[in-house]
This record gives sequence, structure tokens and C-alpha cells, in this order.
Amino acid sequence: MWRYLAGGLGTLVLVGAGLFLWGSRPDTPSPLPAASAATAASPQTAADDAPLPEASARTREQKRFDRYDKDRDGTITREEYLAARRKAYAKLDRDGDGKLSFDEWAVKATTKFATADRDKSGTMNAAEFATTAVKRRPAARRDCPPARTAPAEAPEAGQAEEN
Repeated sequence: MWRYLAGGLGTLVLVGAGLFLWGSRPDTPSPLPAASAATAASPQTAADDAPLPEASARTREQKRFDRYDKDRDGTITREEYLAARRKAYAKLDRDGDGKLSFDEWAVKATTKFATADRDKSGTMNAAEFATTAVKRRPAARRDCPPARTAPAEAPEAGQAEEN
């Protein structure tokens, strides 16, 4: 019994010592480089005091509202709201009769099928179907900082290019 009590007490002492040592570790150094004395001592210029450019305060929803509000009166009428739908409908109504047939409505899909069906069999195999996949644009790669390009050198006036 005494062995268990001594073992438990020894474990508590070791855990306490470990916490004490772990808590007394010095802080890790900052990963940022220290400012050089030349930078810290340099005088401020007028360009440093120039106001920073500010982003537009308009939110995405405000911009969307402004696209619909054609007469800029602060309200969106039913006609303004439906104008975009009317344009899209007019593009689909190929024969201009004011009615959409199934073929007019599905013209994009039927054109895509006809283009993918290379052998004109009326069916698509796996390879033909793979051509109908949506083409995704790659995400714009942003270099930080932007890559600098060398200015193009202009030929000197006295030199002629050989052809």
C-alpha cells in the first residue's frame, strides 16, 4: 500500500516540476525582423503623411441594387426588376412569337448535344459525353508582391534591324 502512495506522490511531484519548468521557458523570438536603426531614425517625408486610399463603402448588395435601379430614384419598380428577365426571354424566343417552345428554351442544351455527338449517331459514348463538361476558368493567380518585368529595350536610332 505504501508503495502505491509513494508512487502516486512521486508522480505528482514530477508533473508539478514539469509544469514549473514548462511555464518558465523564455518566450519564442518574433519571426519578424527587427527594424534597423537607419529605418527608425529616418525623417518622415510629405509622402508619408499623404492620406491612404480608401475602399468604396458600397457593399455588394448596394451595387446589385444600383444595377436594377435604372432611373436612380432609390426604388426598384416591377418593370425595372423584370427588365433583365425580359431581355433573357427575348434572346430565347428565336421566332419572336412571344411564346417559348421547348426547342427554343433548350437551344443551348440541344446545340451542346449536337456538337458533342461527333459521329451523328443520336447517342453519346463516354468520350463524347466528356466533352460536355463545364469548362472552369483557373483561379487568377496573384503574386504577392507582383512580379516585376523588365522594360522593353527600344532599338537605338543608329541601329537597323536585320531581316
